[in-house]
Amino acid sequence: MVSQQFTVDLNKPLVFQVGHLGEAYQEWVHQPIISKERPRFFKSDFWEFCTCTAWWAVPLIWLPVVCWFVSMSVNMGHTFSQISLMVILGISIWTLIEYIVHRFLFHIETQSYWGNTMHYLIHGCHHKHPMDSLRLVFPPTATAVLLFPLWNLVKLFFPPSMAPALFGGGLLGYVIYDVTHYYLHHGQPTGDMPKKLKKYHMNHHYRILNKGFGVTSPLWDRVFGTLPGSKVAEKTR
Repeated sequence: MVSQQFTVDLNKPLVFQVGHLGEAYQEWVHQPIISKERPRFFKSDFWEFCTCTAWWAVPLIWLPVVCWFVSMSVNMGHTFSQISLMVILGISIWTLIEYIVHRFLFHIETQSYWGNTMHYLIHGCHHKHPMDSLRLVFPPTATAVLLFPLWNLVKLFFPPSMAPALFGGGLLGYVIYDVTHYYLHHGQPTGDMPKKLKKYHMNHHYRILNKGFGVTSPLWDRVFGTLPGSKVAEKTR
């Protein structure tokens, strides 16, 4: 562990530097750089390419997969109403997963070299560079790796005819989440609800980081008591 004297050189690849911050990492990573200029992560062009994903790749790749999983349950004889309920249940389960992962994994406090490095890769970079448009959504390769154990988990707990539509609904929830997240950072909402959702998410980034963990909805923040107040006097961690 390197003490607070370590300084990150923003002109060099960042990923293998941030671990050296030690205990100072948490303070550093939550001081955002408000710039659309993309930081360099890796010296290797290949690994650098793997960290960048355009937002439209998420629906383009995963919506056909959603349709395929849902069609499996359709082919097993379920009615439209039954399929709709399964998909809605899948989306609902995703919103809870979204909240839990964001609160307890993405905002875990680290201080070891590898702990800081991994945190920076999975979420810290987003708080440090919130306007980096190509590192806002999850890379499809990483998503695919995670889908295999999740699919097996769903099959374990639900009947064979229900599992595909339920899983497809959860995957649709993920797609909605990633596209919404991108829009909240780079879109200019005009409707009342999107404006409130953008303000709610920007509060999480710039004012009170230990609340507002939902992205597509504040529902679970209300349930678990992490909904920010209407006025936040100061930024806290």
